Amino acid sequence: MERIERVAVIGAGTMGRQIALQIARHGVPVAVYDADPAALALARRAQAGTIRGWLAAGLATAEDWPADVVAAHLRYEADLGAAVRDADLVIEAVPERVELKRAVLGQLDEYCREGAILATNSSSIRISLLEDATARPGQCANFHFYNPVWDKPLVEVGGGGATTPETIAALLAFGRRIGLLPLRVRRESTGFIFNRVWRAIKKETLKVVDSGVASHEDVDRAFMTMYQTPQGPFGLMDEIGLDVVRDIEEHYARESGDPSDLPPPVLTERVARGDLGVKTGRGFYQYPDPAYKSPDFLRGGDETED
Repeated sequence: MERIERVAVIGAGTMGRQIALQIARHGVPVAVYDADPAALALARRAQAGTIRGWLAAGLATAEDWPADVVAAHLRYEADLGAAVRDADLVIEAVPERVELKRAVLGQLDEYCREGAILATNSSSIRISLLEDATARPGQCANFHFYNPVWDKPLVEVGGGGATTPETIAALLAFGRRIGLLPLRVRRESTGFIFNRVWRAIKKETLKVVDSGVASHEDVDRAFMTMYQTPQGPFGLMDEIGLDVVRDIEEHYARESGDPSDLPPPVLTERVARGDLGVKTGRGFYQYPDPAYKSPDFLRGGDETED
């Protein structure tokens, strides 16, 4: 595989638009595809807002990173064929469901040029569960970004049983080119590297609260105090999206066959009533001003936002 010069991102949600913006800000043309024109319009507005925020905060200047140059590297497509026709790399960023990702990769296999790499941004699903949906398993790989991409500049790169060394090398090089630290996943593992560790924290904190041992606020207070972080596990789950967290936990449970891996009611009940976190204004906390951002939060209290 030669140098990656053109990219398409499939899915204009939170991760898709962040990935596309990170790529564009490093001078690589990228198409953002979504079948929903409203999602594309939202992605465009969100990206423009992010750029304005960077400029206002002094994280970028109009001289060394003019917004119009970045905008020139972004295009928005509601036609899948048009989005991926000339791409060297296509990154799918659709919801965390195996069958959906397989269907998307199968479509991409039909539309993409010969030699194009098909990558998944999945945070937990191994590429070996997806690659046989295509006729090019050697050019399929995991390429997992973190949210927000510019504040957590890592990308995990891993292959399946058929992924070629050339595909892995191209993705490692591209990760560096777009300002990220590529982490090589040397052996297939559900959750890859960091998320495998994070999953253990997430699973246990959910159990602690679901079993009545502590409130989610006190769990977060403990974590924030011990590790000097701006949010705890429950604030982070709200940021990710509780529906996404549920989907990931259900995937682990399907793989293990262990009922104890199923997401507990403290999570599933919130998802069922539409409290998905930041994106809906309510999850474990209420937004846009969650309790954990208050100066008084770490002083403790008996309150709960159930």
